[in-house]
Order: sequence, then structure tokens, then C-alpha cells
Amino acid sequence: MKRVCIYCGSSPGSLPDYATAARQCGTLLARRGLAVVYGGGNVGLMGMVADAALAAGGEVIGVIPRRMIARELAHGGVSSLIAVDSMHERKQKMADLADAFIALPGGIGTLEEMFEALTWLQLDLHRKPVGLLNVAGYYDALLAFLDHMQNQRFITPEHCESLVVDNTIEGLLDRLARYQHLPLGKWIDRELSAAKH
Repeated sequence: MKRVCIYCGSSPGSLPDYATAARQCGTLLARRGLAVVYGGGNVGLMGMVADAALAAGGEVIGVIPRRMIARELAHGGVSSLIAVDSMHERKQKMADLADAFIALPGGIGTLEEMFEALTWLQLDLHRKPVGLLNVAGYYDALLAFLDHMQNQRFITPEHCESLVVDNTIEGLLDRLARYQHLPLGKWIDRELSAAKH
């Protein structure tokens, strides 16, 4: 694992814990020699992660649509800033560059990016671990809903467990480093069942 893609809010959120976690994340990634891949912004938790990683001597790669650069949202101090034409291209480039994914607290965009990475893992389109940093219980309700989805048989226990969750960035990075991919193809059970008949 050399590069970690960070998804997080363009807002600082309402609790100081979120900012603290973002700075700890950037600092620890740099200290462990892991480059940050992120959305290239200079605002909210995004900017805090980047600033902390840079301050600790780490590499930070930002990927940002050109229209956002024009709105002066791009971070001017990152190691590398990659301009793309669309949000779809941005997400694909970030995924291609990263060896693992972590979602910190954030809004709809953060959820969309994390769930896309998790969906791609479920479909065996990549074999990279997807982590969720549950700061101050921010994601408790989401995790409860994932359990509900599992109970209603829309996702399997294996798919639910493929999301690596921890309350601390240290614990989460340790668990991501130990991650071993198991085939999670969405239709594997059906294929095995069909093969038996």
C-alpha cells in the first residue's frame, strides 16, 4: 500500500472532532510514508487532510475538475494537481492512483464516492480495501442501515463485512494494511448454484 484515497467533506462539520481526525489522518499517512490522493480542494476537511500531510512532509496528489479550479477551490500547495474534465473522470483517476480508500465524515459526495468504491469491490472490478473512519459516531446510523440491508437480504454478510470500519485512523490503517481480498462477486453464489445443476 503506497497511496490512500481520502474521501471527506468540503465542510469542516459541526464538531471539532472532525477537524482533529482529518489532521490526524493527513499526519499519520505522511509519517507512514503513504501518499494522499484526494479531491484537490483547499476547503473543509479536504483541505485539512492535505495541509496536515504536507506539513508532515508527505506527498499529496489532488485530482480536481477544471471548473472547480476556475472557482478557486483548488489547493495551491499540493505535490501534484491533476486537472480533469468531469466528476466521473476525477473519481476514476483517484481510484486508479490509489491502493486503498478511506471515507472520513462528509456529505452526499463523500458517501457516493465511498459506495462506488465499495460497489466496484463487490463486483470484483478492483481488489483494494475500502475503509470508513467513524469519527465521534458520525457513521453509526449508516452502519445500522447497512445491517438493516443485510437483514433484508439486499446485501450479503460478506459484502457488509468487506467495509473496514474503525474509530481511529491508527486502527483503520493497521486493518487496511492487513486486508486480504476474498472474491466478493455479486453473482458468485448464483454462478455456483447454476454450475451444480
